[in-house]
Amino acid sequence: MPDNKFMKTIGENLNVINKKIGQAFKDKNPGPIREMAEKLTAAEVDYIDINLGPARKGGEELMTWVVQTVQEVTDTPLCLDTSNIEAMHAGLKVCKHKAIMNSIMCRPERYTKMLPICAETGSHMIALMWGPEGLPRDENERANLCMELLMAAQAEGIPMGDIWIDPIVTPVNIQQPQLMSTLAFMQMVPDIVAAIDPEADGCKSTNGLSNISNGAPDHLRPILNQTYMIMLQRYGMYSCIVDAFDDRIMSICRGERQDIVDLVYGVMDGQQYDYSTMDKEAVDYVKTAKVILGHTLYSDSWLEI
Repeated sequence: MPDNKFMKTIGENLNVINKKIGQAFKDKNPGPIREMAEKLTAAEVDYIDINLGPARKGGEELMTWVVQTVQEVTDTPLCLDTSNIEAMHAGLKVCKHKAIMNSIMCRPERYTKMLPICAETGSHMIALMWGPEGLPRDENERANLCMELLMAAQAEGIPMGDIWIDPIVTPVNIQQPQLMSTLAFMQMVPDIVAAIDPEADGCKSTNGLSNISNGAPDHLRPILNQTYMIMLQRYGMYSCIVDAFDDRIMSICRGERQDIVDLVYGVMDGQQYDYSTMDKEAVDYVKTAKVILGHTLYSDSWLEI
């Protein structure tokens, strides 16, 4: 696997919501699944996310089959995503490499069942900041959920380095203030980890990056995803679950577009830009950063204003 990325990537594209892939899951047709796994490998993602969704009927057999089908054509490690705990367990047991459980909510009725599976299989786990009341209201509620889930994982003997904290990314068009709360929470994570285990080197982190652009017009989704990823990285985000076929986002992850990173950091630092001296691409990233930071209100026409 490539080791020069500035952000680790988990490819989101092997997903039940993709019509072709969803039908292949239903029919147990290996062709489209192998083809997608090969494309994701060629895109050089660090992990391939296999998202079966609820997989209520025959989930254990299906997850086992999909994992084995994918592993026939790639050695890229896997991230297994399903709300069916039994299916998750079955899939993890046939993974060739250390996989990621995506994900464990901060709900006792879920984590008391899932953490022992993580410990048994020696898997990584994504600790999802989703509590008994759903989405946390702010960074402090995220911190409380994080503390509870990390302590429960520690009690099961799961190393801190195997935990990937997911603060939950929300859509900019309906929950704009939550995006800043997520950034504030990311700044708190090192202190939370140190309070639980002063000897730990720290946790990893990840997020469903495409959530930020849910509901936005399709042509605007990539720049929202790219810009927010840069902001998250600045505050310590280790990885993102991404569209592996967005060439721009993959190049940013590899550290190949420092010019874009510098523009976004500049907005974060309060730098003022003269649009008349900039090309359209640069202006678009500055305007997008301002929308995400709440300097301007979101509208589908923010790049035209």
